[in-house]
Parts: sequence; C-alpha cells; structure tokens
Amino acid sequence: MQQTENNKQILLVGNPNVGKSTVFNLLCNKKQKTGNYAGVTVASHSGKYVFKDEEVEVIDLPGSYSIYPTSEDEAIFSKFLIDEQQNYAGVVYILEALSIKRGLLLFQQIQDLGIPILLVVNQIDQAERRGINIDLEGLSKELNVRVLQTNAKQNQGIEELRDEIFKNSFTKSETVSFEIPLEQKGLVFKILTETKEKNQYKIWTLLASETYLGKLETVKDQMNDDEVKCLVPKRLQTQETIRRYQKIDGIISKVLSKKPQFKELLTEKLDKVLVHPFWGYVIFATILLIIFQSVFFLAEYPMNWISDFFLGLSTFANEHLPEGPINSLIANGIIPGIGGIAVFAPQIGILLYFLYLLEDSGYMARVIFLMDRFLRPFGLNGKSIVPLVSGTACAIPAIMSTRNIENVKERLITILVTPFMTCSARLPVYSIIIGLIIPNKYFGGISYKALALMAMYFLGFFMSLMASLVLKKVIKSKGKSFLVMDLPSYKMPLFGYDLKLTLGKVWEFITGAGKIIFLFSIVIWFFSYIGPKQKENEIVATNVKLEQSYLAKMGRGIEPAIAPLGYDWKMGVGILTSFVAREVFVGTMSTLYSLDDEAPEGKIIDKMRSDVKPNGEKVFSFATGISILFFYAFAMQCVSTLAVVYRETKSWKWTMAQLFGMSGFAYIASLIVYQLLK
Repeated sequence: MQQTENNKQILLVGNPNVGKSTVFNLLCNKKQKTGNYAGVTVASHSGKYVFKDEEVEVIDLPGSYSIYPTSEDEAIFSKFLIDEQQNYAGVVYILEALSIKRGLLLFQQIQDLGIPILLVVNQIDQAERRGINIDLEGLSKELNVRVLQTNAKQNQGIEELRDEIFKNSFTKSETVSFEIPLEQKGLVFKILTETKEKNQYKIWTLLASETYLGKLETVKDQMNDDEVKCLVPKRLQTQETIRRYQKIDGIISKVLSKKPQFKELLTEKLDKVLVHPFWGYVIFATILLIIFQSVFFLAEYPMNWISDFFLGLSTFANEHLPEGPINSLIANGIIPGIGGIAVFAPQIGILLYFLYLLEDSGYMARVIFLMDRFLRPFGLNGKSIVPLVSGTACAIPAIMSTRNIENVKERLITILVTPFMTCSARLPVYSIIIGLIIPNKYFGGISYKALALMAMYFLGFFMSLMASLVLKKVIKSKGKSFLVMDLPSYKMPLFGYDLKLTLGKVWEFITGAGKIIFLFSIVIWFFSYIGPKQKENEIVATNVKLEQSYLAKMGRGIEPAIAPLGYDWKMGVGILTSFVAREVFVGTMSTLYSLDDEAPEGKIIDKMRSDVKPNGEKVFSFATGISILFFYAFAMQCVSTLAVVYRETKSWKWTMAQLFGMSGFAYIASLIVYQLLK
C-alpha cells in the first residue's frame, strides 16, 4: 500500500497471546478468531479502517518472542518486518502488562532496527488485580517511545490508539540500545565500512541469525572463511538475550512495583486442579462429555424445526411447480440435498460455541499444557497439540498451523496425522449414523448417543497417536523441538462475541458445503432421472424409477467392492461423491432417499431407518452403521485438505501416501468391524 496523505499502512506486532489480534479486530471491526497459544495465527492478516478521513491498513503479523525466526510463522514475521520497512508508517507494538519483561526483548530488537514504533501496554487491569503497578510515564522516558494503555477485551483505549496512529506518534530511535560484544565489534564495524548500511544492529542480526532475515544477506561476502567459521549464531543470540535482559531488568526495577504478600488469585487456585497430572485429565474428559451431551440434547429442537422446514419446502415445490423434470430436480433433488446438511447446523454451532468459550476462558491453553506430557512418547512435539485440537474444527487451518513446529520430522508427522482428528465435516455423518443405530437410552444421565459421539472423537485422536508412532519409526530425522508457551490467566469469555463468531462459522459451513451439495444434487438427480432405454426409438429413458436409473446401475457396479463392508449401492454412491468432502455423504443420502418412490413419505432419517435390503435385512443395521462410522473416521475424503497437505509438504509422495494410506486403512478397518459384528 503506497503511503499517501490520506492513507497509511501500519503493522501490529507483539509476543503470542498478548491480545494483539483482539486489538486488530477492534481497530478494523473484523471477526478474526484469536487463540491462547502460539502458532494459531500463521500468516499475516490485514484489515482497514477510516479515522478522520484517513484510511489505515493494519497488518496483523504472527506473534513472535524474538526477531530471530525458529519456525515458519516467525520467519513470516521477521521477513515482513524488515523487508517491507519502506511500505509502512510504523509498528504498533502490543505489550502484555503481566509479561512486560519478556515482551520488552522483542520491542528493543525492533527499536534497534530503526523501525518507527508506538508502544501499547494491554490488559493492565489484570496486572493491577495482581498488585502490579506500572509507571507508564517512566516507561515512556526509559524507552524513549510514546506509551499507550489499552484493555482490548473491554474495548478500552482503542479510540486513543486510532488517534495516536493518525498523529503518526511513532518514534524512530537514532541510537542502538544493544551493545555489540567486544569479540564481534571489529567484524561488525568492518562490514559497516564496506557497505552502505548505517545501522550496526542490522549487521549484528545477520551474523546472529541462522536463516536470512533481511536484504543485507550479501554482506556475508565481505567476510573471509575464518570469520564465517568462528560465527556460531545461536551463541550470539544467547549473548544478545543475556545482555538485553540485564538492561531490561534495570528498566523494570524503575517502572514496576508490586504489593508484597498479594493474595493467591483464582487462576493459581484453579490451575492446581485443572492442570493436575490426574484430575486435569478427568476434568477435561468430563467437560468433553458435557459438550457432546449438549450437541445432541440442545440441538434436538432446532434440528427438528429445520428438518420440518425443508420437508415443507419440498412438498410446497412439488405441489406448486409444473409436473416434469424441473419439479423433480427442485423438490426431490436440490431442496432435500441442501436440507440434509443444513439440519446439522445447530450441532456444529453448539460444538464450536463451546470450543470458543473454552478457548476464550484460557482453559484450552491448559489442555495443550496437559497434552504435551502425553504426546511426547508418540514422536509428536508439544506444539503438535495446537493443530490436533484445531483439527476438531477443520483440518485445513490446523495443517497450516504446523508452521509453528520447528523440527521438520515432527512437523511432517503432525501434518500427516491431523486429518484423523474428528473435524466438523464428519459431525453430520456421525450424527445421522449414530441417530440411526444407537438407541435413545441413558446411562447415568448421559445419553448413549453422546457417549457414542465422544467415542468417535477419542477414536480419531487414538488413530492420530498410533499413526504418529508408526511414522516416528518410518521418518528419519535428528533433533527435537520443545513447547514454550504462557498459560494465560482465566478470563470471563465474551459470550456475545463468541456467539457472533459461531454464527459466522456455521454460515460459512452451510454456504461452503451448500455449494458443493447443490452441484452434486443436480448431478445425482440427473443420473437418477435417466436410465437405459426401454423403447427402440429412445436414446435414454427419462423419469425412470430410481432402481432403474443410471445412478443405480453405477452404484451396483461398485457393489462387489462395498458389499463385504455391509453397504448397499446407495451408500456406495454416497461414499464416492463424498471423496470431495465428507459432508457430501449426508446430502447425497438425502437426495437419494428423497428420489426413492418406494420409500414411505416422511423425514429422510425415517426413510433411512426403515430401508431394507432384498434379503429383508436393515440397510442401516448396527454392524453396517459401526462399519461406516469407522470408514469415515479414517478415510481421507477431503480434496481441500489434500491440496493444503501438498502445499505445506511440497511432496506428492507424502500427499499420495496419506490419501491411499488413510483410505486403504479405512476400508480394511470397516471390513473387519462389519464381519465381526454382523
């Protein structure tokens, strides 16, 4: 964005989990969801706002602890910050009041690079609750920068921030606070004199970084072989960190005071139980059980309303449209297909809303901490839990968040096993099959259906671990990475804001899946409407019975492969179409059962429940239902996820191995389950 009188670009920068993205959302009125752990924001996001006739573009960079990248998302941060300096007016640096010491390290690195900067101290109310007082005026003088105070959660201080951005209150430091160690001083100044660069810290970052940081890479040509050999970047970074913290300690002693013997806060009391090595897991399992119970219990009424609405719409279209193919397409193809997926919107919404509340409250960060201990024996990094947990919503952003994992082997394993986690696209399939085969009974107040759904989530997680264990042996690599994260204090979730986010996500799901299902409904209807010719002068027969259609012919063609799993031709068609996206299975089944003239009138699920095979057996028996649940738990049926896997791994070998490995395993597992249970 070209900087002009009436527009400018600024960067939002800070450590992970300091409320940076919340400030971004408030400034730009965006709905970008933030997480309480590093790695959730894996790429820069941008938004715009207008203040006093000035348009400001805000770039929200991924959180980082240092200017030196250790992972792919931190590399995005450093590269953008240094390479694009001429394109933005300044950096708004968000500092969390409770982690002022840690946050000042990165702040001073950016300041020393000569980048114009404005400091915002966020969540100062939480520091005050802990008896911590920060002298903001003193901090401003010590750092030679304009300091603002915000409480982003309460939308406080945002207007003042807009005003200061409008006034260009960014301060560019003319001096470098970091003192170059004596051993490297000569080399730094030698390169300075041989290049046009004036900032000595920029030269230092080149020497201290293992990967390319900015446009000064060519200065390495100025060094001889002996000088290059003597440089150990990690050692230089450690030297810098120690020296900087010594200075930061001096600043903090002047500007920060704490009341002695301050009482233990709720966060500390809760953490004694919630991250307990035994009770922590018990409480987490109980919370999951409550959520899954709610998914069925609370969603029952809205699901019935939606189902009745689409049934009424289909009947209305059937009665009021002229007889013919258009009537059949709309009343029996498109409406039931879209209705079949829309009916699960309440369940997806309830699940997402609970997950947002847990994340907002700070509890999800504890879950990650808990699971870190658990994951290590399986060859996964503690950071792997971020994509695994995110995978319960959708595998695509989850796989992208693996960029936070430094170790190549651990990142590849995480990418390959994340699609086993139960994503929201599997929920409609699980829900309809569980509804068909699990009785409506209760155990200790918890419904069998909720227990079955929870079991499916655990099955996905269990398979992720088992696959990790196998891949740990297969993929050879040295080195390990580790989990570094802050446990945020517990906060009251923003119930209304999370509801808005949930509704947005549910709408995205319906419209996203709706487009695919709309297309497939037309294709399925078309092949169910035509069939082999029945008269001499026909090319194809039209308006045929479902059993005589080309669709039935195609379905029966694959029956030899799917019959050992207990599936009939309709389920075979459902599986084939859902290779594009899992939720298409539900839309396909809705369309197929709606087109079936021999099925009794009523809701789709009732038609499925009463459907029988030619031998009189139920199509959706317990054995068939469990078999298909296992198939969808393991099969890789999402083209978008495959595309992201290829993009992240840049390897057809691993992408195809994942596709055929998961789908092949799904087939074998479903076959064994059906043959054992039938």
